[in-house]
Amino acid sequence: MKNKEIASAIIGASFFAFPYLGLSIALIPSIVMGASAFGASELVLSGFKPKITLKESNRTLYEKITIAKKQNKEILSLVPKVEKEQTRINLKEIHETVSKIIGVVENNNSKEKMLNNFFDYYLPVLIKIVNRYDEIENQKLISTDGKNFMNKADKMISDTNKSFKTILSNLYEDDIIDADADMKVYNLMLKADGIVEENIVKGEEESEK
Repeated sequence: MKNKEIASAIIGASFFAFPYLGLSIALIPSIVMGASAFGASELVLSGFKPKITLKESNRTLYEKITIAKKQNKEILSLVPKVEKEQTRINLKEIHETVSKIIGVVENNNSKEKMLNNFFDYYLPVLIKIVNRYDEIENQKLISTDGKNFMNKADKMISDTNKSFKTILSNLYEDDIIDADADMKVYNLMLKADGIVEENIVKGEEESEK
């Protein structure tokens, strides 16, 4: 017997035993009260389902997200250490975008397949480059190779900022398409039911162009 059924049986028995034995109520009414309590508890308990955590449902994704959160904290910690203002701005925006991307995939696990490269390659390599950038900047290297690396790293961080924003936008693409389709059907139904005049709807569509 499952835990739910055991609990229901205990509740039903209690609602039978207390009226019958404790209050000396007749047998049949006591049985009815016990059966009713059992049925009600079955309905209530069957509707209760413990929330399954991401760690339980998708261990691999949970581990990826845990690592990504640590990497994202590392990005934020490096922001004040960078001397170049624009690079600091880019790193801060990257941190904010990564936080949003993680939030999306946490709330919708089906987006995971779109982010394999993001978790497995882009974030780890970015961390490696930014740490090296900070190291070379602190050493004040003035060699040609050092300056070339810093310039390339600045550009890479800038490009990464734009690319991560594109990744975030792509995660919402299907949702936007679905919502747009819903709005079109919604407007068509309003027109069909005569609730909204066609010229008003047409004016709204033209204003969106």
